[in-house]
Amino acid sequence: MSSEKVDEKHDTESNGSHAQTSSSEIDLFSFHEKRAGRLIIDPAEAKIELGEEVAAKLKLSADGTKVLWPQPTDSDLDPQNWSDGRKTLLLIIITLAAIVPDFDSGIGIAAIFALAEQYNTTTGVINNLTSNWSIFLLGWGGLAAVMVIRRLGRLPVLFWSQVLALGFLVGCTFAPDLKTFTAMRCLTAFFGTAPQVTGLYVVTDLYPFHLQARKLNIWTMGFIVSPFISPFAFGFLVARTSWRWAYGIGSIYSAIVVLLIAFFMEETMFDRTLKPIPLPTSTGLRLRIENLVGITGLRMQKYRISWYESFVSPFRLVWRPHLLMVLLFEAMLFGFGIGINVTNAVFLGSPPPFGYGFSEFAVAGGYATPIVSVILGELFGRYANDWIMNASIRRNKGVFEAESRLWACYIAIPLYICGFITLGASFQKHLSVGALVMGWGIAEFAIMINTVAVYAYCNDAFPKHQGEISALINHARVLGGFSVAYFQVPWALKNGAIQTFGCEAAIIAGLFVLFIPFLQWKGSALRAKYSLH
Repeated sequence: MSSEKVDEKHDTESNGSHAQTSSSEIDLFSFHEKRAGRLIIDPAEAKIELGEEVAAKLKLSADGTKVLWPQPTDSDLDPQNWSDGRKTLLLIIITLAAIVPDFDSGIGIAAIFALAEQYNTTTGVINNLTSNWSIFLLGWGGLAAVMVIRRLGRLPVLFWSQVLALGFLVGCTFAPDLKTFTAMRCLTAFFGTAPQVTGLYVVTDLYPFHLQARKLNIWTMGFIVSPFISPFAFGFLVARTSWRWAYGIGSIYSAIVVLLIAFFMEETMFDRTLKPIPLPTSTGLRLRIENLVGITGLRMQKYRISWYESFVSPFRLVWRPHLLMVLLFEAMLFGFGIGINVTNAVFLGSPPPFGYGFSEFAVAGGYATPIVSVILGELFGRYANDWIMNASIRRNKGVFEAESRLWACYIAIPLYICGFITLGASFQKHLSVGALVMGWGIAEFAIMINTVAVYAYCNDAFPKHQGEISALINHARVLGGFSVAYFQVPWALKNGAIQTFGCEAAIIAGLFVLFIPFLQWKGSALRAKYSLH
């Protein structure tokens, strides 16, 4: 895009003077990417900043109160123009697919005691050899997936990754020995994680800016609640029959997701900035198959970034200060949450004085707590994030600044601290089940609120790199969480659960104080200097 001629209109903006630009000098389809993290939402403000001529060309929301970013084209192929029903179906499918990786990983938690008995070893060996390493590979699988997505598109990577993950999960079901089971479980995690990076792409492909946080809330709820669904559902099953049935039912769920992707999912990658926009050469069923298996993606490669650029893009992004701080914060916050999920089965199932001595049925029932709290977090977050966004736009005279997303962290962190300390006290002092439920539930509620805020902030700050952002956040939370199971139980055994969970809460509080206020103070300057356009 050519350089813009600046004409000062007023000096109310902290970013400096506003620019009035002629319509010949601005590409509306990429404008939101060039102004990473700062979007003109109010049509009246658009007239002031961009001029009457450009503002008249902007497409607005149905009620006429918000400028749409990205700006939809006039093509029926543009996902932004698809019907609400069509978009909702795709959002449901990608959310169901996002459940798969952590759902599959969580089956091992439900079956941990049965697996130890089957393979003649201890629950610690099962956790360290299979659970922790499969969690670790979830992050690397996401990075690999996004590198291919940038070249071939969303749909083929989503489809083939889930086909492979299904195959390896079937391998887990019938694994004759621990080595085979470990290999199958790790490969399932590596290939299955693609929906957890594809989802952010799909949401931003389908929905304009002002609806994205609400839709991200739904998709995020899917993968946050997923590791609790399998211990909850399969804990009852494993108590009555073989652990292989748990993996078998998990395989059936994965097969259903694969079929939904094959028959109903659509390619949402639309190269709106190309001139002219390439049109498909096939139609009907043939186009559908070509999109699904990747033939269309292979044809479109010539219009997209190179394999080298696709490979280095996450590494060019990760060191940006305003991203790196948020990644470290989220890695620890979500990571300790992963640790709770992996180790709580041990805390609940171990006999007193260390644990609660719950039966397998009671342990399984306990996992209903985080499921309910994540759903409540989704309901709260959908309204809280919208309120924060609208309040920010009003305060900034019609302009949205990405850092306003981080106000949700101020709600999440006190709840997180309260939840972790209550959970630690419950384990150490053997408080009532009510205290245990409240601590665990409040912690997961906070994780849900904070994670949506982090995804929304990073997406707004790097609007051209949704896949890399999603992969890096996914990788950060996994790196933060996979090692927790190694030290959490031994630490609690030696020094008590209050110290363990209290120190983890203190770490999060410290990172919050160090990073979040600073980002809100200096975030716009950091974006101007370090964002990739």
